[in-house]
Amino acid sequence: MVENTRILVVDDDENIRKVLKAILEEEGYTVDEAENANKAIEKTKRKVYNLALIDIRLPDMEGVELLTKMKDTLPRMRKIIITGYPTLQNAIEAVNRGADAYILKPFDMDKVLATIKEQLKKYEEEKRYSQEKVAEFIETRVKELEAEKTVQKHP
Repeated sequence: MVENTRILVVDDDENIRKVLKAILEEEGYTVDEAENANKAIEKTKRKVYNLALIDIRLPDMEGVELLTKMKDTLPRMRKIIITGYPTLQNAIEAVNRGADAYILKPFDMDKVLATIKEQLKKYEEEKRYSQEKVAEFIETRVKELEAEKTVQKHP
């Protein structure tokens, strides 16, 4: 699963982006970077990401606002807020706006990697669930169409 996993790192601090990118690529992930919210929004319009790491303070928009503006895919991209300014209010707002997890700076990389793995597992579960629902819908629809044909042939 790791080799095809795409992660977007959104942080205005170039050093943080570079360190996260290097570590995550070493783990086998494909990593893109965005230094602000608008670039992140553009990237999510062009590519599908499994997960995004989003700084809570960006130069052009708050990270929690970005949560709702990024293009979502099915299954839904997992979103993790990263912050050096932990407050209960930030955490509550992040969760209310759709954050799946919350990571504090300075990073404990073991915790970061564990959180990413946990979120990607949830992503895979959602993907499997979505595929099952689509297959179920198609199966049901085919049966409905067959029943309609039978009714039309034998009114």
